[in-house]
Amino acid sequence: MITTIILTVLFLLGDAGVLFLSQESFGKLPQGKHLERVKKSPHYDGKQFVNDEETEFMTGNKSTLTVWREFMFNKKKNTVPDTAIHAIKTDLRKLPNDKDWIVWFGHSSYLVNLSGKKILVDPVFYKGSPVKFANKMFKGTDIYKPADMPDIDYLVITHDHWDHLDYETVTELEPRVKKVVTALGVGSHLEYWHYPVNKLIELDWWEKAQLGDSTRVTATPARHFSGRDLHKNKTFWASFVYESPKRTIWIGGDGGYGSHYSKIKANFPNIDLGILENGQYNPDWAQVHTMPQYLGREMLELGAKRYLTVHHSKFCLSKHPYYEPLENAKKAAQESGKPLLMPLIGEVVYLD
Repeated sequence: MITTIILTVLFLLGDAGVLFLSQESFGKLPQGKHLERVKKSPHYDGKQFVNDEETEFMTGNKSTLTVWREFMFNKKKNTVPDTAIHAIKTDLRKLPNDKDWIVWFGHSSYLVNLSGKKILVDPVFYKGSPVKFANKMFKGTDIYKPADMPDIDYLVITHDHWDHLDYETVTELEPRVKKVVTALGVGSHLEYWHYPVNKLIELDWWEKAQLGDSTRVTATPARHFSGRDLHKNKTFWASFVYESPKRTIWIGGDGGYGSHYSKIKANFPNIDLGILENGQYNPDWAQVHTMPQYLGREMLELGAKRYLTVHHSKFCLSKHPYYEPLENAKKAAQESGKPLLMPLIGEVVYLD
């Protein structure tokens, strides 16, 4: 959200803004075969991707510049910790291959091992915005870099926002990534950044890809939006259900509350672990991020056996206190009666 505001201000600067927006890190919008696939999607209205439910990007009466001014200049309390976040530096290459586990790196980045396959989700190890002075990582949360990752079987990118798709991270990882699973159109950025086309698996909602004899991934809905520059919704956004021989996990990505949670449950009633967005919410954009009052309802309607919440504890992209999402997660778990994982950054959680 704040990235969009920053880009709007840069655009208003004229030629300097145009030059800035031409950097390779902004990626490339779908064209050619990518665009042909995009246009065939039932979720593309001829100009942009749309959600199943009518969704407003900004839900109040404020202009984008008003929201920007409030965020930048109004007094904010406890949005950034005074001291370093306590995190653990785990040697990821030495973790057992024959056990299922997850390691969270803060915000929406995490590594999962399922039946010996390594799945890395939305890794952001350098910066979460197009400029270094914005979206700075909290102290202590920058201890992991691409070089710390093991070889990756599946790199999952839920959508193309800067805090989920980090140009430097994914380009550095490319030689050690076997396949990329992402939403429709996002592969255009990755191909532009020299990912071979045969590594890319782009999915529309409810499309499936068989990854092995007993492993498959399905793209499922998310109520969100996309864009790395001022062009919104030219690529798609998604959540993903990953089915391994031992368990099923739901990779939530970003998004607000909606009817899609119960629809996902109807199609996948045996989700072992649901990974929910929780953080960077604001009444000004209440439909595209999960507001705290809906978190427990999402847990019930998705119906997973247990939950982990992400999208917090690394960046300040809204005005709530940095610790509030953790309190929200505890409250939602109590409301729903669902078990909740609350690991430290870098802590190994064994799923067995």
